[in-house]
Amino acid sequence: MSEAQQTIEIRVLRYRPEQDEEPVWQSYTVPFTDDMSVLQGLQYIKDELDGTLSFRWSCRMAICGSCGMMVNAQPKLSCQTFLRHLLPGPVRIEGLAHFPIERDLVVNVEGFIEKLEGIKPYLIPKEERTLAQGEYLQTPAQLERFEQFSSCINCMLCYAACPQFGLNPDFTGPGVLALLHRYNADSRDGGRAQRQEVMNAEEGVWACTAVGYCSEVCPKHVDPANAVNQNKVNSAKDYFLRFLSPKGMHK
Repeated sequence: MSEAQQTIEIRVLRYRPEQDEEPVWQSYTVPFTDDMSVLQGLQYIKDELDGTLSFRWSCRMAICGSCGMMVNAQPKLSCQTFLRHLLPGPVRIEGLAHFPIERDLVVNVEGFIEKLEGIKPYLIPKEERTLAQGEYLQTPAQLERFEQFSSCINCMLCYAACPQFGLNPDFTGPGVLALLHRYNADSRDGGRAQRQEVMNAEEGVWACTAVGYCSEVCPKHVDPANAVNQNKVNSAKDYFLRFLSPKGMHK
């Protein structure tokens, strides 16, 4: 060990369904340097102390969104959270709040994926263009309307931060609603009407109680609370315009 290394206690909430009736805490002493992240601490545990520890990770660069977990009860990307900021410890690591635990720090995300697929998270062109007609053009001002919301990496930290999702797992949730807004606000997209059922539903934007913690924990500064608020306005417009439009839906 170099003189620059220190040690810190990392407590991990373990759950191994083949042997544990319920999650249990397990403590490890981990050597670290100032440039070591929580994810690297977990990797040290798995490589050197306990190979049975399970967790998700991929890029280690806050891009893939895989390594989200609760660090001292706060939703964090473990790859961009440094152990030096958590001294003197202990550091308590749990799987993301509000999601069922599959094993250790791995949570079940099937419900999130279903919600994500339900909003059609891709461009639905307003009109078809041939290759000869060229690309779909967009002005800088049109790009600015949605660009912020396109930075979502589906890390689900906002879901772990959302008290409403914790109370009601059917709530569409901040991250998916932010992506819904990203596509609805895109000038090239013509799929807004197909997403309105999700937005206007009881589990859509109106289930949000405007706590705003989702935006605070977002590692990409997407501000899902802002997207939800904008879509509450759009949802209200849709409702009232039904009485004015003979087709019953605002386009």
